[in-house]
Amino acid sequence: MPLRLIFMGTPEFAVPTLVALAAHGHEIAAVYTREAKPSGRGMKLQPSPVAREAQRLGIPVLTPKTLRTQGALDEFRSHGADAAVVVAYGMILPQAILDAVPLGCFNLHGSLLPRWRGAAPINRAIMAGDPESGVMVMKMDAGLDTGDVAMAERIAVTDAMTASDLHDALAPLGADLMVRAMAALDRGGLQLTKQSAEGVTYATKIEKAEARIDWSRPAREVLRHIHGLSPFPGAWCEMPVDGEQMRVKILRCEAANGAGNPGQLLDDRLTIACGEGAIRVRELQRAGKAPMKAEDFLRGTPLAPPLNVA
Repeated sequence: MPLRLIFMGTPEFAVPTLVALAAHGHEIAAVYTREAKPSGRGMKLQPSPVAREAQRLGIPVLTPKTLRTQGALDEFRSHGADAAVVVAYGMILPQAILDAVPLGCFNLHGSLLPRWRGAAPINRAIMAGDPESGVMVMKMDAGLDTGDVAMAERIAVTDAMTASDLHDALAPLGADLMVRAMAALDRGGLQLTKQSAEGVTYATKIEKAEARIDWSRPAREVLRHIHGLSPFPGAWCEMPVDGEQMRVKILRCEAANGAGNPGQLLDDRLTIACGEGAIRVRELQRAGKAPMKAEDFLRGTPLAPPLNVA
């Protein structure tokens, strides 16, 4: 028999899992997501991607401000769910909620635990130069991503991958993994393994102060930093244009031949020297403008050495 589930998630990353669980016949009793936020030019309240998908599927949507009240606990229990599935919900689940469903709460996490516990595992894996990443289904406990692991899928991470690329690869992979995990749970055959005490790292939230590019670092570190922050918040630098410093986000780049002082423009194709080696900019974004290819940017804003970015 399919399970009766509560689904808890907020961003686009969580949507494929919700869709896949519903498509495989599980009864989604309710969807919990974060409150609508003002967005766009008119700053109108916009429901989360998960809320929009739940509404399309005809599933009741709840947006509690907290789960730590007796009322919230009573409401959670009232759904009569067998288990809860949590994907990037954005709110800590207190122990009482974890204990409120008989089979437990299961989280889809975008890293190979215990590496990159916490808020930004996709970004941190790329920024650290990891050769692989993946998704894991974990039975939640009161710790930060410390629960026992049920299933995992791995994926190679290349230097060409941005955070957006890795996100888009992991989301459907995770959806399939959670479907398989819930099928095993339904059969009574879901096996859990304790996480290793070795290799624990924390994927702390991305801070805006981290986004400025440090050209004194080796080229591969600069490349991974840029790709790990693309498209949001976007690694940035300042370029001298028409006598003024213009702030530019670099969204995609590649390793390039060349050497010079860190931040030195080496040619008219946006090749920039790093502490060791160089990178060539492939895609960038000026403040208030849409992302564009480097060649399109250079048509309207020709840059040529000698000049330095900072």
